Amino acid sequence: MPQPTATQVHTNGPLTNISVAYIQNQTAFIAARIFPIVTVDKKSDTYYQYTKNDWFRDEAKPRAPSTESAGGGYNMDSSPSYNCKRNAFHKDIDDEIRANFDQPLNPDRDATEFVTQKILLRQEIAWTTAYFTTSVWGTDLTPANLWSDYASSDPIGDVRTGIRTILATTGHKPNKLVLGYDVFTKLQDHPDIIDRLKYTGDAKGAVTRAQLAALFDIETVEVCEAIKATNNEGETAVYDFVQGKHALLVYAAPRPSLMLPSGGYIFAWKGISGGLGQSVGVKKFRMENLTSDRVEAEYAFDQKLVASDMGYFFASVVS
Repeated sequence: MPQPTATQVHTNGPLTNISVAYIQNQTAFIAARIFPIVTVDKKSDTYYQYTKNDWFRDEAKPRAPSTESAGGGYNMDSSPSYNCKRNAFHKDIDDEIRANFDQPLNPDRDATEFVTQKILLRQEIAWTTAYFTTSVWGTDLTPANLWSDYASSDPIGDVRTGIRTILATTGHKPNKLVLGYDVFTKLQDHPDIIDRLKYTGDAKGAVTRAQLAALFDIETVEVCEAIKATNNEGETAVYDFVQGKHALLVYAAPRPSLMLPSGGYIFAWKGISGGLGQSVGVKKFRMENLTSDRVEAEYAFDQKLVASDMGYFFASVVS
């Protein structure tokens, strides 16, 4: 008995409740979570930096009756400067394309997410170039026994050495440990770490960031999960993590302050982003000459190294 075929009773069309886009979760981008963001009114300017040694010398003295107290002062440097560079990216929505969009596609929403991702990726790469590399911090170290060498390495001891180094030279205990993704996964399986955790009753399932932070006696462990395409458009797609197989131990001020030292500050210009400075600014405007609406994202920032002695960098710590 003849029956209608599947293609006769149904014509394929786009599902209205699903679409597929490779949008990275914003939590994968760590650049805005490590150092305080300083919103500034001017695109470029100078700032003051106190002389560290003046604050650590023992100069108070016993005071005899009717005599003046010992006194002194501190020096400061007004030459450090920042320059917030504008980073921008746009996506045009042609009128003809807009008129032919099918559900669940939303041209304005999709364009906004697309351009925002581009700016977040640009900031992440800039953060990596400024901070997550060698020849930046007070100490660069590649351990003789890489942390992926489970039989011989001592990541707990190495991190403790870094903590002591920063504390002994700055008076501040580092409060953040930033791990490349491959470093994090190697530490999750490191027998020394698993062995320590079993005595606390926490050695169940995968080792978490919070467990590592408690073990290393660090306030926060951040893991770098952002990825980027390293190929040019039209070439074979190649992907990699933005950050490499490194780790950064650093003291970052809990908030921007004139009197608080910090390994780095992120200066963000209020002149864009709707006057806020701390987030990506997105706007839509008409490009009549292109018969299109333009969705544009913009962020002006400067990733500034402030105190190199506040950081201890572990380079290429896993194979």
